[in-house]
Amino acid sequence: MNVKELNPDTSPQAAYGAKLRSLREARGWTQDELGERMGYSGTHVSAVETGRKLPTLRFSRSADRALGTEGTAEAFERQWREIRQGSLLEGFPEFVGYEGRASEIRLYEVGVVPGLLQTPEYTSVIAESALKRGAITPEQADERVRVTAERQAALRRTRPPLIFVVLDESCLRRPIGSPAIMEAQLARLLEFAELPNTVVQVAPFDMGERRPFSLPVTLLTMADRAVMSYAESAQQGHLERESTLVLPILTAYHQLQAEAPSQATSVAMISQLRKGTP
Repeated sequence: MNVKELNPDTSPQAAYGAKLRSLREARGWTQDELGERMGYSGTHVSAVETGRKLPTLRFSRSADRALGTEGTAEAFERQWREIRQGSLLEGFPEFVGYEGRASEIRLYEVGVVPGLLQTPEYTSVIAESALKRGAITPEQADERVRVTAERQAALRRTRPPLIFVVLDESCLRRPIGSPAIMEAQLARLLEFAELPNTVVQVAPFDMGERRPFSLPVTLLTMADRAVMSYAESAQQGHLERESTLVLPILTAYHQLQAEAPSQATSVAMISQLRKGTP
C-alpha cells in the first residue's frame, strides 16, 4: 500500500492530519478501525489525514474521544480552532480565550473603535476593505466578522466583566463606511456607556504629551487577579503575563484614565459628534 508522506510543517491542516495518523498508528488501528470508533468511514479519516478534506468541529471532538486527547494540550478540537482562525494574527486566538474569561478588561484604542464595541456593519466595512486590498480572502473576511461577534457574545455572560474603555479621539472622527454606519456606531458607543459594568472615556487630541500610550493596548485581569497585557504588531499579537512587564502598563493606564475627561464629558462629546455638532 502506498502511504502518502506528510510534512506537518507545510500547513496547520497538514499538521492536523500528521498527528491524527501518528496517534492512530501508535494504537495499531487502521483508518477503518479509527473511523468506526469515531462514527466516520475509513475513507473520510484517510481524506483528513492526507489533507484532502478539512476537519470539522464534530470530527475533531470525535477524534479526541476516540484517541483520549479530549481536554488536553494535544486536543484535535484545539488544533481545529487554530486552523479555522488562520486568518487571524498569531497569538490572537489565545488572547481571545483569556478575554472571554477575564473579570476586568481595560482597552485603549487609536484610529478605530475596538472590536468589542463595534456594530456588525462597522466590522464588515473594515473586513471588506482588507478584502478589496487583497490582504485577505472572502473566507477570511467572513471569519473576522464572525470572531468579532463571538467575542462580544462571550462577554454577555451571567457575571459580565468590568470593561474600561479609553478611545483616542481619532476613533470617533475617522469615518468608517457610510454616514449611517458611523451614526449607528456612535449610538452603539452611547448604549455601551450606559451599561452598569462599563466606563467609556475619550482621550481628546489636546491631551497631547499627557497621553501615556501612542499605540493600542489591552489589559486583562483574571479571576485570580493575575493581570496580562496584549498588543499587536503588523505580523502577530503578543500576550504578556510577566508581572514586572505588565504592571507598568497598568500604572500607565490608570494615569490615562485620570488625565482623560470623565465619562459624562466623553458621552457628551460622542453625542455631539453623532448629531453632527462640532
